[in-house]
Amino acid sequence: MNIKKIVFIGLFIALEVVLTRFLSIQTPIVRIGFTFLPIALTAIMFGPLFAGITAGLADIIGMMLFPTGGAYFPGFTISALLTGFIYGWFLYKKPKSFWRISLAVLIISVVVHLGLDTLWLWMLTGKGIIGLLPARIIKSLIMLPIQILTIQVVWKYLSVGLRNRFSFDGVKAS
Repeated sequence: MNIKKIVFIGLFIALEVVLTRFLSIQTPIVRIGFTFLPIALTAIMFGPLFAGITAGLADIIGMMLFPTGGAYFPGFTISALLTGFIYGWFLYKKPKSFWRISLAVLIISVVVHLGLDTLWLWMLTGKGIIGLLPARIIKSLIMLPIQILTIQVVWKYLSVGLRNRFSFDGVKAS
């Protein structure tokens, strides 16, 4: 692992922590924000393993530095790891097409956010899953197009600058 990679991963971890803890709207069952972006960019640039590690570390560091009132729960770290891995699986060294980004975001939304995160919330709060799902489904439906377009647009413009200054395996404009 080279110094550039370490610096970028550290930067993306810090950015994810700030976006999650300070620039998101948080309710007991839904968080709305742009926390997906640093993880998606890490996945595109460095692959599934580093994206999963970045997301997991960001979750742990964010919880340690800025606890949200409850005890640490490892389920959400598992969700973060899977999110990074899925983004990397679909986007690393592959064309960043609308459909590929859409598929990654859709799988993360359904499997991780609506599936696992709802399970973790049920385990923590004891609220019925059917009671948790409606607000989470609405949030996912609103965030799906926002995530897809944001990842596509940010990567389109960021990849040009990165390609001119750095060389990364995953940096290919498409």
